[in-house]
Amino acid sequence: MAFINTISASDATDAVQAMYARQEGAWGYVPDYAKVFCHRPEVMARWGQMLAEIKRPVDSRRLELATFAAAHELRHSSCSLAHGAALAKIIGKNAVMAIAADRDSEVLSAAEKAIIQFARRVAKDASQIDAAEVTALREIHGLSDADVFDIAAIAASRAFFTKLLDALGSEPDQEFTGMDDDLCQALTVGRPIARTAAERLPR
Repeated sequence: MAFINTISASDATDAVQAMYARQEGAWGYVPDYAKVFCHRPEVMARWGQMLAEIKRPVDSRRLELATFAAAHELRHSSCSLAHGAALAKIIGKNAVMAIAADRDSEVLSAAEKAIIQFARRVAKDASQIDAAEVTALREIHGLSDADVFDIAAIAASRAFFTKLLDALGSEPDQEFTGMDDDLCQALTVGRPIARTAAERLPR
């Protein structure tokens, strides 16, 4: 349960109801994270627009690798679970669990391992990144400056989202328990999964 008062799905009206409806359309229920935006639904809208632009030039594999790495480093269960599940559809459950256990060299190319490490560094403490790390991404692993920007933007935007949700007490939705048990346990790295089912808009 969030640390702030939120508007339930049954009481939502106007912009909040519309925001909940968009989220329910994507997930099949109103996720807990959406409810903490109920006081500022316009922020959720702007976040969605920015995220869409960040995602637009990046292929799904690189996007999910960088997003999962950042979410996992930030110890945010909801994003780790959601993007770990999305990544598992691309590279397989065992590969995701290997990345979570810091065994990414077993399942990824050297370039992808470097991408994950960079995303983690951005999430953990970007002030410690130096020019040599970025040069290595370009000269050793073949990334362009635009590629490096994309990875940094993916990780930094995930930091904004996860820190906002954790600061306000948002919990991972109970629906995540429907995932593979091993994957669910490995990716629940921060707040525990909620014990109550997520809400849905009244029909």
